[in-house]
Amino acid sequence: MSRLVALPVVVPLLGAALALLVAGWPRAQRAVSVTCLAATLAVALVLLVHAYREGPSVVQVGGWPAPVGIVLIADQLAALMLVVSAAVTLCVLLYSIGQGQGEAGEKAPVAIFHPTYLVLTAGVTNAFLAGDLFNLFVGFEILLAASFVLITLGGTETRIRTGSTYVVVSILSSLTFLTALGLVYAATGTVNMAQLASRLDALPDGVRLSLQLLLLLAFGVKAAVFPLSAWLPDSYPTAPAPVTAVFAGLLTKVGVYAIIRTETLLFPGGRVAVLLMLVAGATMLVGILGAVAQSDMKRLFSFTLVSHIGFMIFGVALSTVAGLSGAIFYVVHHITIQTTLFLVAGLVEVRAGSTDLRRIGGLSRVAPLVAVLFFVSAMNLAGIPPFSGFLGKLGLFQAGVATGRVLPGALVAAGAVTSLLTLYVASRVWNIAFWRAPRLATAEPPGRLPALMLGATVALVALGLTLTVGAGPLFAVTVDAATDLLARTPYVRAVFPEGPP
Repeated sequence: MSRLVALPVVVPLLGAALALLVAGWPRAQRAVSVTCLAATLAVALVLLVHAYREGPSVVQVGGWPAPVGIVLIADQLAALMLVVSAAVTLCVLLYSIGQGQGEAGEKAPVAIFHPTYLVLTAGVTNAFLAGDLFNLFVGFEILLAASFVLITLGGTETRIRTGSTYVVVSILSSLTFLTALGLVYAATGTVNMAQLASRLDALPDGVRLSLQLLLLLAFGVKAAVFPLSAWLPDSYPTAPAPVTAVFAGLLTKVGVYAIIRTETLLFPGGRVAVLLMLVAGATMLVGILGAVAQSDMKRLFSFTLVSHIGFMIFGVALSTVAGLSGAIFYVVHHITIQTTLFLVAGLVEVRAGSTDLRRIGGLSRVAPLVAVLFFVSAMNLAGIPPFSGFLGKLGLFQAGVATGRVLPGALVAAGAVTSLLTLYVASRVWNIAFWRAPRLATAEPPGRLPALMLGATVALVALGLTLTVGAGPLFAVTVDAATDLLARTPYVRAVFPEGPP
């Protein structure tokens, strides 16, 4: 089984190289990309089943043993993230093919999109599987380098300007991460996370806290937590719809994943729990208030993206099995639903020529399927029973109340207010864009909605509903994953069966 662990990274990278070789044949590029992502999804499913039944799978890259060599490890958390990310990237790729993004759409050269998209996928999977901090840094840099290309596809003035902001912020967060890496190595003599789990405990409290806060700063920028989130609503909405969708669904969640991994494995005990809870509450409320003020669907969804990151940070801050399990469940839910909403916004843009709520209306009459897709996804995001959004929030709220402390109780109240405002925002979009009389943009002859775009969006909506129907088994996986994360022993023993040196 260990031989499969590297495939989710290797297959997309090989696919990117092959896609470049067949750059002159768009059909071949599409076939290569779809095949690679389908294979990655299949491998991820196998790794998840094995991690749930047998425990983590580990590979020592190049045959060099840890801590000297690179370690890739697929425990339940990493394998679950692999499955969800592979499913989402495959659906978004199919959507982009239907839109024509992979050919000459958006005035982009034929050869660019598919190889870059596969490199982005490899960076995401490498970050999830990384067993040491430096390889985690490499994963971030791979996906960021690819995202720099994707966010400026088409080379329009707006995309170049907002893309420049994204690049500057990403480089600063990477420099912060690299600085933290150097300090961690100077203090402990290693960057292997299984080895750090024991060595960091021996450091003086002040040094350990400084390293923890520096890593949180780096990951907080990537996860777009308040007050480090101002860059996101200005950067994401200008990119092509499939690019925005995969960014919204995955890139911020890689930052959340890094926070979960380091806070449980390297810095257990909840020493910064109060700080994380304050950040979580501010992220929820500031993000959703920003969404209330928006008149464009893409910008509005960008603010809801920021807002709901707060729910995940809240679960991490609780430092309990129930809280961490709820956070992991909510990450899986949010990756799926937030991606779907941006794909729906892309459908609206094709059909009506705009996502500006001041220019569109009546879409429920002229595009009823799009209306249904939006309604189901929006209600799921708002947490209306019995959708997975409700179940994830319920798990987090129960975990917060169970602590019996004032601050978690306040966070539960903030989460409830955020959910009500999310419902208000979703209802406002529905009333303006779908329910009221058609405006000029919508009343014009309908733009053709390619079947592949609709099919990919329907598939993601179905995946969101599957999370609802299969919430019981999914919670069983997340509870096991949370238990292992807080115990730390399964992860450490998988890398060092005889104990860390």
